[in-house]
Amino acid sequence: MTVETRTAPWAEGVPHEPGAPKPDPILVVDDVRRSFGGLVAVDVDHLEFQRGAVTALIGPNGAGKTTLFNLLTGFDKPDQGRWRFRDRDLAGMAAYKVARLGMVRTFQLTKSLALLSVMENMKLAAIGQRGEHFLGSLVRPLWRGQEQAIEGRAEALLERFKLDRMRDEFAGALSGGQRKLLEMARALMVEPELVMLDEPMAGVNPVLTQSLLTHIKDLRDDGLSVIFVEHDMDVVYDISDWVVVLAAGRVIAEGPPDAIGTNPEVIDAYLGRHHDMPETPEEEARQLEEAEAVIAQEEGWDDDGS
Repeated sequence: MTVETRTAPWAEGVPHEPGAPKPDPILVVDDVRRSFGGLVAVDVDHLEFQRGAVTALIGPNGAGKTTLFNLLTGFDKPDQGRWRFRDRDLAGMAAYKVARLGMVRTFQLTKSLALLSVMENMKLAAIGQRGEHFLGSLVRPLWRGQEQAIEGRAEALLERFKLDRMRDEFAGALSGGQRKLLEMARALMVEPELVMLDEPMAGVNPVLTQSLLTHIKDLRDDGLSVIFVEHDMDVVYDISDWVVVLAAGRVIAEGPPDAIGTNPEVIDAYLGRHHDMPETPEEEARQLEEAEAVIAQEEGWDDDGS
């Protein structure tokens, strides 16, 4: 993968530190905590996500990334904290209401309805459908025009995501990568302002990975804001404008991709402090002795080295 490093114009002058203020944040998080028994999964003091940017949320397994997504989108409730989307308080708001406001998310494991067709999955995601109400559904002229408009929008998105030839197939017949594309396309049926993608590349073959990367870049070009969870640092370098690093539920670093890649705290969080490097001359001598003993054993040397 060809990695292109860059600094977004808005990021110039933004401090590379946890909780850094952004010039035009679309989502602001304050004092959000979530624990499960004695385990603190999320402990975020302050965090801002820039409007119109692609922000990567990274960290080791168990860092609290998905839990933070669940809290912000209404799929879980925090022990405390507030967060604002476009200056509207979302704390305690149900997930479907959050989506209606224009903040949608996808999941690590896709949530397509396997026994509905691809087109039916797409149409189901559109909001404000007049035919969804019992009395309104009985009067076809009230919703026929809207239904046609929804289907037209779904057709355009399926064509954009190269799924138009699968429109009448059961969603369950799609490959894992195609289901990821369907979930992203379906999220756009809501006409959101912020899209949150939870490990969109996980389990996807290289060809579809490139397709997904292109689509995420297109979302930014269309003026949408994107937050995505990812482990592949090549992907993070390629498409993100800003990176937020979680470890043990806390934000330990923020900054553009090139700065995060050389941050000692981030390296320690992923690989463990000191990464097996000796801390003293005595430890270095011991490690060298052990390595020589292993080599001698593997090569069948005698005690005298012959």
